[in-house]
Amino acid sequence: MMTSDAFSPSRAEPANMTISSPPDAIQAAAMADATAARLRAARAEVGKVILGQNRVIDLALTSLLAGGHALLVGAPGLGKTLLVTTIGRVMGLDARRVQFTPDLMPSDILGSEILDEDAQGRRSFRFVAGPVFCQLLMADEINRASPRTQSALLQAMQEHHVAIAGTNHALPRPFHVLATQNPIEQEGTYPLPEAQLDRFMMQILLDFPDLEAERAMLLATTGTTQATAEPVMSAHDVIAAQQVVRALPTGEKVVDAIVRLVREARPETTSTPAIRDAVAWGPGPRAAQALMLATRARALLDGRLSPTLDDVAALAHPVLVHRMALTFTARAENQKLEQLIDGLLGHLG
Repeated sequence: MMTSDAFSPSRAEPANMTISSPPDAIQAAAMADATAARLRAARAEVGKVILGQNRVIDLALTSLLAGGHALLVGAPGLGKTLLVTTIGRVMGLDARRVQFTPDLMPSDILGSEILDEDAQGRRSFRFVAGPVFCQLLMADEINRASPRTQSALLQAMQEHHVAIAGTNHALPRPFHVLATQNPIEQEGTYPLPEAQLDRFMMQILLDFPDLEAERAMLLATTGTTQATAEPVMSAHDVIAAQQVVRALPTGEKVVDAIVRLVREARPETTSTPAIRDAVAWGPGPRAAQALMLATRARALLDGRLSPTLDDVAALAHPVLVHRMALTFTARAENQKLEQLIDGLLGHLG
């Protein structure tokens, strides 16, 4: 089934970009093959620098290809900052980093108006853009910012523009946020509200590398020379790849599986007693939209022209886990959302 949004103008496109008419099946397949080849090269370049985190690399690239934002959760020292900067370099995106702190104000990331005076003594306000005006923003330790600052970033993430002094300022295209959270140190943090968590397409967990990867990392980073990644794509290539993702056909079986999985994860619509008893609130329709786009992006990243049920199963955890919450009783019984999602995946086929 070819969905109705095939080759529709994306919000990530420049305003002056010309959209051609939809290609035929042969042209579409050729475009997808060419895009997949560039993506393989990009993944390989990122892998030169980020060792032992292949799954994390794939999920981060999948999120970008699907046009979404991602929340990176992991202990300090696992390469979250390096991952974002490397992806920005390889994908040809203007990347910036903001260290979130409790005293960070909305104007520190959005920008502000200042009073200017010209040579004739005439005064006027001039907008000075903040670091959010980039194509790839790393929001480092996002949960350390106050709710006021988090809400300012929320508008940028969802609407792709910011409002300053009553004037809307459009963000560059594409615009993506890769935020980080430290799951260990929670003192002095402000947990992200559910509305903002829902705007992240995925929550990506970074684990410690295995023995061989950690050994290779040690040798690669303590010598006189270090590996560097080279740009293989541009911002225009990323926008084109996002359009290809939206044009990929999706089978009825995959669509039905996505809808069924999301509905089964909600206590109001589930037929699974464990979900009804343990889950306080579940994923909304935005989760199904994210899963649909992410499965297509994952298929394209692997060089396939259509997603499968394996893609749905592989992406269920990062798409759903931050959109669900356990009841107090379930937390007291030490139940885990990951285990509940695994139970749902057992009935996916």
